[in-house]
Amino acid sequence: MTSHPHNLSAVIFGVEGPRLSFWEKAFFADTQPFGFILFARNVETADQLRALCSDLRTAVGWNAPILIDQEGGRVQRLVPPMATQFLPPLDHAASAGAGAVDEFFARYAIIGHELRGYGIDVNCAPNLDIARDHTHPFLQNRCYGHTRDDVSALGRAAYDGLLASGVMPVIKHMPGHGMAVADSHKGVSRVTESYDYLTENDFAVFADFSDAKMGMSAHILFDAIDPLWPATLSPRMIDIIRRELAFDGLLMTDDLSMEALPGTIPTRAMAAQRAGIDIVLHCNGDAGEMQSVAEVLEQPTPKTHQRMQAAIGARDALVPQSLDIDALHAQLGV
Repeated sequence: MTSHPHNLSAVIFGVEGPRLSFWEKAFFADTQPFGFILFARNVETADQLRALCSDLRTAVGWNAPILIDQEGGRVQRLVPPMATQFLPPLDHAASAGAGAVDEFFARYAIIGHELRGYGIDVNCAPNLDIARDHTHPFLQNRCYGHTRDDVSALGRAAYDGLLASGVMPVIKHMPGHGMAVADSHKGVSRVTESYDYLTENDFAVFADFSDAKMGMSAHILFDAIDPLWPATLSPRMIDIIRRELAFDGLLMTDDLSMEALPGTIPTRAMAAQRAGIDIVLHCNGDAGEMQSVAEVLEQPTPKTHQRMQAAIGARDALVPQSLDIDALHAQLGV
């Protein structure tokens, strides 16, 4: 396999099932997506999952990034016996108390170790959204804390734990999803807090992670910045992420299929790219939708191409530390 081709498309695709179809193999070879994302529907057994990861990379002819959402708690695509079951992050943080930083490092080091063993090298974590009492239940206990300081500290521990196991983190959901009162899979949330409040709280956590190589956007509206377009589709918000939060990593959308975004799937993809997003994320594996996205994608800009190469280079440079996984399990009692 080559290190990576120079004609990558600015998209990450999901796949339909646990094995690649002939159509998927041909489609991926032709479109050359930046990477792939896996879900529970793609997982049957350890051997099957390793074979799927290998087949995906064979289809495109290079060591493409393979992503997953393995947060622990409600959102983990791999479950026992293939992976360790954890408490939801907010519950874990509360139970760990003063030891939460050490425990979050251990938690995500274990998660990364398990993922890497199957061939998955990018995890869509840490979740850097600040929880509130009114945060929608789809997100609330996936958060790490109720204050900027707590989320930043535990987020950094999770980030470092993944790196220690040789897995690339993706910070999410930029620039902060914790004020959402609706499930963005089903509709859009409108945030009415002032710009000053946001920069001192939700946005500030992400500013603490400006060194991250990969990030994921939020599909929510911020009235103080752009009352018309969700962050994913807002040039004003992408400019704030780049300039004021100083994030120069590879920025991807959350799933294009989520109904918080207006319009058709291909128009969402076009709007995200034109707003300044680097990579669009299409998760459900629907062949017709994937084809429609591929047909409208613009070529990556020189800056996006540079960020792609930087992310791949950082992924390739990761060397797993010598971790005592059994000791980490014992530390957490899992």
